[in-house]
Amino acid sequence: MRTIISSCFILLVFIVASQPSMAQSKKFDSSSMISNLGFRVTCSNKDDAENQVNISPKGFKDMRDFSFPVKGRLRKMLVEDINADGYPDLMLCVYGGANGNMGNIICVASKGNTELQPVRFADIYSDAKISEGYKGYDDFTVMVGTLLQTFPVYKPGDTDTPTGGKRVVQYRLANGENGGLSFKVLRSYMKE
Repeated sequence: MRTIISSCFILLVFIVASQPSMAQSKKFDSSSMISNLGFRVTCSNKDDAENQVNISPKGFKDMRDFSFPVKGRLRKMLVEDINADGYPDLMLCVYGGANGNMGNIICVASKGNTELQPVRFADIYSDAKISEGYKGYDDFTVMVGTLLQTFPVYKPGDTDTPTGGKRVVQYRLANGENGGLSFKVLRSYMKE
């Protein structure tokens, strides 16, 4: 009986050890379109610290593919007409930090059908009220031309399990410095 239990334990250890790590990220390759316009995005996601993102605009006039490095790993892309010009905009959800779960948005907004411009995402730590209890694990979605960021809230004393509910931060595009665009907080609220 002991031999069977020992053999089962060794087999279980072998199976678990041979499985890929949950922290290991897969290559990102996704496309999203609104009508006949959109984007194909690829990223190797090989490194925790920095990866190259490749973007291929689809259906836009005279737009070329472009690439740039990101700090962290690309997990999700969102396509929405966030600037209300009738053309899709691209938001990339990139995660990094010590635990690999601190979310950030990299956005390029259309300027009509011929040009893209970068959009600055607000640093969550610049607002003490919103960042209170923040430790990452963000989820990003879009809703009617706005960007939503949802994350668990950790109360003082929480270690691994948050007990403070979830905070939702809703952002809209606004004119930023030097004629650029940036995400500004429209509102934030708690939900259970």
